Amino acid sequence: MLKLAFIHLLIIMSAIHLLYGIDVASLRDYYQVFDIYTSNTDSNSRNSDSWDPGKGITLEVSGIANYDKERLIMTLRKGDVVILHNPKVAHIEGPKFTTFASGLHEPLGIVKKGSKFYVAQRTEITELSDLDHDDIADSYLCYARPWNVTGNYHEYAYGPELDSKGNLWCTTNLGMGDLSSPNTPWRGWGIKVGYNRQTSYVAAGMRSPCGLGRNLNDDIFFSDQQGNYIPTNTLHHLREGVFFGNPDAYKSINNDYKLPDNIPYPEALKIIPNLVAPCIWFPYLKMGRSTTDVVCDTSESKFGPFEGQLFIGEFTHSGINRVFLEKVNNEYQGACFPFLNDFPAGVVRLNFSEDGSLYVGMTNRGWNSLGGASFGLHRVSWNKKIPFELKTMQAQPTGFKLTFTKPVNKASALDPNSYRMINYTYNYSSKYGGAEILTKTNHITKVDFIDDFTVLLHINGLTPYHVHELHCDGVEDTTGAKLIHADAYYTLNHIPNI
Repeated sequence: MLKLAFIHLLIIMSAIHLLYGIDVASLRDYYQVFDIYTSNTDSNSRNSDSWDPGKGITLEVSGIANYDKERLIMTLRKGDVVILHNPKVAHIEGPKFTTFASGLHEPLGIVKKGSKFYVAQRTEITELSDLDHDDIADSYLCYARPWNVTGNYHEYAYGPELDSKGNLWCTTNLGMGDLSSPNTPWRGWGIKVGYNRQTSYVAAGMRSPCGLGRNLNDDIFFSDQQGNYIPTNTLHHLREGVFFGNPDAYKSINNDYKLPDNIPYPEALKIIPNLVAPCIWFPYLKMGRSTTDVVCDTSESKFGPFEGQLFIGEFTHSGINRVFLEKVNNEYQGACFPFLNDFPAGVVRLNFSEDGSLYVGMTNRGWNSLGGASFGLHRVSWNKKIPFELKTMQAQPTGFKLTFTKPVNKASALDPNSYRMINYTYNYSSKYGGAEILTKTNHITKVDFIDDFTVLLHINGLTPYHVHELHCDGVEDTTGAKLIHADAYYTLNHIPNI
């Protein structure tokens, strides 16, 4: 019965996956996906026959970094740190792994700083050093221990992410379930450890901040996952003195807010001290169900026409989404777009190498995800052909400016009927997750043709702190081809001044 129920769940998830247009197999005409290492299992990951401990490495990738110009280093969920010596050709000749370190407690990220590596494991940030240069860590040091743990399974620690000043940034999960303790210090916080090991508790209100990354401006961002007070998945700019929504994090400092409940998010922003809206809301199901890693395309156009944009892992739908950000009123906001799906397991970690390849680390540990594998590692490479996509969506005083990756057919791009838009927001609520509310239709009144790549949509009814969901189904390029992804979701916190 349990196996049958699991199969039914996957069928339903696959139908939703297709219904909302996030199956992007056609983008694989422009991006090659190489299978470096994937488990061969049936869809029931709890089947005792799914994995034989004597057959290969359990590559549940929980962190990826560049070991050097040619090799990768990865943390694995069960505690090992491994080097992949031949990532570019591993899909041809087979992967060559060696163990760099072992015995860690659920490490969920790794970063290189100088000649040393820093790992966030369950209880601390650990510094790993290879003193004799034999590709094996000789020194394991506790670099910092800035948070507490109780043993609750959900008290994960993510990171670290390195900024240009040498600071290490981490985020911590709240506990969950009957045995969780909301009073555990520094759960649900963003934490910075300076080069001198001095700890700063930067901001609170996180629930399950699984991904950390920085953009080209050296600003740090994190993703958070749907749950209590988090109605759908989010991307936030991590900075000092703000509140990200979940009050359980404040119990670390005996500051138990008495907060309003079940009110529209725009109203909550007016009355809850320091509460900030996310840069990006990822509409539930339409843009996945569980956001994970955050990585910036720093490839200098080696990965296609999206230089400087963020790529976001998606666990449940086993995919990757794309984010364009801009600053309006000195705060980040922007649009999210589907990118690549159909990976064989939940996407947990992403990493760009120096040649512009994107490495995708996967596991389905803990929760169900689309795909038939329990874990794996893939490499994604651009084949130098330009896909027809929405590249950017920028807020304007009277609408949105759209930039496409290829020249558009002018007649289709100028037709207001080529576009559809609605807007909505969410409730701020202690309930787990939340539906779209206050949905309204926006009318495209006029389209200005700026150049072969760019149009300006004039739109009635722009609403601050609402997601503006755009569909460009009628737009074609100069060959008559439709957009690979015609959907975009802009989080309009601020409308620019004229």
